Amino acid sequence: MEINIIGLYGEWAKSFNENKLPALSFRRKEWMDLESWRAVAKKRLVERLAIPDIGQTPKVSVIRQYDYDGLHIEELNWQLPYGRPTDGILLKPLNAKGRLPGILAFHDHGENKYFGTRKITKVSADQHPLMKEHQKVFYEGFAWANEMARRGYVVLVSDAFPFASRRVMMQDLPEFMRHGLNDHDPENPVHIKAYNEWASDHEHIMAKSLFSAGTTWPGVFLAEDQKALDVLCARDDVDANRIGCGGLSGGGMRTIFSGGLDPRIRCAVCAGFMTTWADFLLHKAFTHTWMTYVPLQPNELDLPEILGLRAPLPSLVLNNEEDELFTLSEMKRADKILNEVYKKADAADHYRGSFYPGPHKFDAKMQAEAFGWFDRWLR
Repeated sequence: MEINIIGLYGEWAKSFNENKLPALSFRRKEWMDLESWRAVAKKRLVERLAIPDIGQTPKVSVIRQYDYDGLHIEELNWQLPYGRPTDGILLKPLNAKGRLPGILAFHDHGENKYFGTRKITKVSADQHPLMKEHQKVFYEGFAWANEMARRGYVVLVSDAFPFASRRVMMQDLPEFMRHGLNDHDPENPVHIKAYNEWASDHEHIMAKSLFSAGTTWPGVFLAEDQKALDVLCARDDVDANRIGCGGLSGGGMRTIFSGGLDPRIRCAVCAGFMTTWADFLLHKAFTHTWMTYVPLQPNELDLPEILGLRAPLPSLVLNNEEDELFTLSEMKRADKILNEVYKKADAADHYRGSFYPGPHKFDAKMQAEAFGWFDRWLR
């Protein structure tokens, strides 16, 4: 028996989908026409996600705009029908003219819900020390959204649910749930550490509440990310026919769903988040957030096949060989699945999976490959 994270129940649970292709896998022989398969598979996935209707494109307010380090920066926000306003940061080259390609840049999870957009941007020399360290650990010291903008893109980063401006605030909770925390002195590292520990413990409550509401966490992500995409595509300085998205870790997960389901995403780069449902089942569910899971969906599509729904639109997946969040053999199996999907879609050269040495990260070499992939398809 294979040792696994649910003990004697692992072999039994694995048997549900072992040695058979998921019901709506494009790799099954009965699916010969790409568009017919995509229509059926996307419809079912949308049903499983239970994506909430959150209205039309929100009205965007420009809070501040200024120039920094060769970029023009706009601090934005918009109000969705629930919660506090969503903060966003938009970056583009100074003195840019005409319509530029756009990138929807997704920040990571990083066990840090206090921060969002600041994880992958730098808008002044006065950077929070925790974000300076975060970028050093996961991005080799780079604010990758800035680097992307310098190459000639309009880049939009927004706070995901429930991070940063979208996070759960103590003042909005019953007293018994606050554990002595409050919302005072928020930028203090001691407060931030305490908040992130609290927010980690709160994830299972949020997930169960979303399920009880009749939706899913990935469904909420997708709904909110599509509003951010609406905002980006509506801009006069953006060519809405040349839009890409990408991110590391939780940002890679959001890339899988947005890239797989929204055809406005013409190029997708998923970094540090690709494996199979079997890997979560037997080995790695404990290393991951509740934000990943869609009930029943593994019976119909394996995780990489969600991204594969976009075939033949180009996709790049960047993996780390010592990534503690995944099992290497399952990362390679996911890469094989995506190769098979794109090959069957007559678009083998529109997919690339790359493996880098080292732990969970999106370092300078990986960024260089990602930027080159965006340039190839969007420039």
